[in-house]
Amino acid sequence: MAALLCAGAGHAQDAAGIPGNLPKPPTAILDETLAIGGEEIEARKFASRLTVETYVNGEGPFRFVVDSGADTSVVGERLAGRLSLPSGDAVLLHGVTESRVVDSVIVESLRLGPTTTTDLELPVLDERDLGGDGMIGLDALVEQRLMMDFDERIITVDDAFTPAPFNDRMIVVKGRLDRGQLILAEVEVDRLDVEAVVDTGSEITIGNTALRDRLKLRRADRLRKIKVYGVTGAMMEVDFAVVKKLKLGPIQLYNVPIAFADIPPFEVLGMQDEPSLLLGTDLMENFRRVSLDFKDRKARFQLKKCANSAVKIRTSEYASRLGADRSSACS
Repeated sequence: MAALLCAGAGHAQDAAGIPGNLPKPPTAILDETLAIGGEEIEARKFASRLTVETYVNGEGPFRFVVDSGADTSVVGERLAGRLSLPSGDAVLLHGVTESRVVDSVIVESLRLGPTTTTDLELPVLDERDLGGDGMIGLDALVEQRLMMDFDERIITVDDAFTPAPFNDRMIVVKGRLDRGQLILAEVEVDRLDVEAVVDTGSEITIGNTALRDRLKLRRADRLRKIKVYGVTGAMMEVDFAVVKKLKLGPIQLYNVPIAFADIPPFEVLGMQDEPSLLLGTDLMENFRRVSLDFKDRKARFQLKKCANSAVKIRTSEYASRLGADRSSACS
């Protein structure tokens, strides 16, 4: 079986995975000493996600969605045809909404900023479902530091071997790396400890049913159904609720919309039995900056304002609030 998408959901899009559990590495601590430097790439916003200029086999630039939750990058069907990319083996894609065998193509090189990844065999999907010409996954990100500035719509890419500059206004939450995914500790939902995967390819935040049940949200009056659409274009219904509080290190969000479903990434990462969360861009776009260091297993979050302020989360009709209990989390 070829490499598969392990998460990545546009419009609450598909997550994918490989059956079976993996041993859990140690969890993490808070750190507040790191900022991201490197090459700046202009980004565009598609809904709550950012797309960046990417070069395929030296040609481009093309607009690729940045997906920190996907095992592999993806090429759009029209782009694969335009570049006459050679066919690879068929791969089985396990998604939130369905499992499907999809075509793949051979890509000699994929360049994002200063970094080029070579000799890739990538799944091919419809651009209309991807939200771009393709998708940048962990195969191109695993040795990178990535900073997404949602205010300025700039993505900064830096190789993880260059020492990062100091910035005392950045909150850093260390995490562990499992199958390339950045998994954060020090996350709470309504005072319940959870582990969270940072998933920049998902426009919606998704919890597993273990989290739903521990929050006692099984009653019909606490839940409603919503439709989500995957990267293969298929639709499914999932549970949806608004929780009182999400705490990410010193950062606190109130009235937070979360969808609930036992999607494959939770099982792949050994997170299916304990309360767990995929942290989507519907929440992260309300931060000023989000920085991800895949090599050193850290995520950095910087707020727009210090005081509690009202924010609008696009996946909810309710007003939300965002604040921090430490001034170093604020710009």
